[in-house]
Amino acid sequence: MRRAVMLTALIVSALVAAVAASARSYTPAKHDAPAKLTVWVGWSARELGEFKKVVAEYDSAHPDVTVKVVGSINDDKITAAIRSGNAPDVVSSFTSANVGVYCGTGAWIDLAPLLKKSNISMSMFTPATRYYTQFGGKQCALPLLADVHGLYYNKALFKKAGIAGPPKTLSELAADAKKLTQRNPDGSIKVAGFVPLSGFYVGNTGDMSLYSAPIGGKYFDAKGKSNLSRDPAWAGLLQWQKSLLNWYGYKNLVKFTAGAGQEFSASNAFEVGKVAMQLDGEWRVAFIKAEHPELDYGTAPMAVADAHPELYGAGYINGTIIGIPKGGHNVDQAWDLVKYLTTNTHALAKFSNGIRNVPSTASSTTSKELDPDPHFATFLKIFTNPHSATVPITAAGTQYGTLITSFTQKWAGGKVKDLKDGLAKLDKDIDNQLAQAKKGGGGGGVP
Repeated sequence: MRRAVMLTALIVSALVAAVAASARSYTPAKHDAPAKLTVWVGWSARELGEFKKVVAEYDSAHPDVTVKVVGSINDDKITAAIRSGNAPDVVSSFTSANVGVYCGTGAWIDLAPLLKKSNISMSMFTPATRYYTQFGGKQCALPLLADVHGLYYNKALFKKAGIAGPPKTLSELAADAKKLTQRNPDGSIKVAGFVPLSGFYVGNTGDMSLYSAPIGGKYFDAKGKSNLSRDPAWAGLLQWQKSLLNWYGYKNLVKFTAGAGQEFSASNAFEVGKVAMQLDGEWRVAFIKAEHPELDYGTAPMAVADAHPELYGAGYINGTIIGIPKGGHNVDQAWDLVKYLTTNTHALAKFSNGIRNVPSTASSTTSKELDPDPHFATFLKIFTNPHSATVPITAAGTQYGTLITSFTQKWAGGKVKDLKDGLAKLDKDIDNQLAQAKKGGGGGGVP
């Protein structure tokens, strides 16, 4: 799952030094015996097992290599390995926004020469995935499946509340949430129609990136300056959130979410019928099938800003990125594996079927090998919608997202009295952060 790990400016600087050192010391290895490739990935448990199945097919067909897969890897571990000079042959990250750090520092090598040599055009990938795998003129990563966010809704609860189908605008979503909410005699929440509280699961308003495509919000202006206070879409989203928060009662929601089950468990509040609508990623389809196959639910695009009905069908996209760290050994063999995992339609379909993430080439989304599932098909459509988007890639990686989430949590808790002034200060903080990242060696400009 996409549990983002934030890289600090100190780590960026350390990567610059580590890359310089590895560039001086690296000597390509000569192989008489099969090359031993080590691949680091973030998946664990069931999902790691599915990835290993895909790699095993490649391994058995390529006697020139033996592949070892290591799971439960995050960005901190990747950074530490590069700093120490002990990087594996292939690395992947769940945090696509950190490509600005990996490309900008040279921590992951530029794949453009290898793509050209293999006659592979980046046009085989969708625009959003092309965007979040490059930075500063360097294509240091490729997409390895993608995450797409949409709305999950409980059909049984909808029927009970007399609601015919999923909401298409934020106003409709708020109205439906109120109809779907059930309270205990003491006024506490028994079933929440929708939880707009920052910090609750992945689909919360605190992470505004998940709403950027449905509301048409722009993070930065043409000059690369933070634009949150000047684009009315953001203030509109936060005001919508605050209105719904006030209807529930902030303390009521805090109490409700504190007693909700863990997000990645069979006690997930949506899966057990405690939440009627939830913004979530496509991976939830696999979790529901494994944990609560009896659940009667539907999937749909997220509701959009009332002023932009043309955006309905779009959603937030990010995904796993994969690349080759600077100073690694077996570059040719590592590239062959990366190429297979990211461009082979069979491999993408097999892995997509296993963990129900979206296959990341345009052609693989229509592969006959994909297991048909109407719940999952919704996310394939969102993925290819021209209005779907990801977050901007910057030299600071995902650090500006940390500032935004901190602000929205204060806003939800009533600690921001003037939204316009608060967003203006947030803009200044983000601009200062990006300036520091560039000085620290991140390089590149703000898209």
